[in-house]
Amino acid sequence: MVERKIELRRRRARKKKLNKLKDRLAAAKDGKDRDAVLAKIHVISPWWKEPAQT
Repeated sequence: MVERKIELRRRRARKKKLNKLKDRLAAAKDGKDRDAVLAKIHVISPWWKEPAQT
């Protein structure tokens, strides 16, 4: 049961960190900031894709 709690805590922390980075990505002004934030996102979640712009 301890392993499950550790796994859940890690998953929740990852989700919280991704939400912060997504907010920073939305607020990024120039390409350099966007690239830096996207690199951090891909380290945490390599399969994440940016939603299509409409």
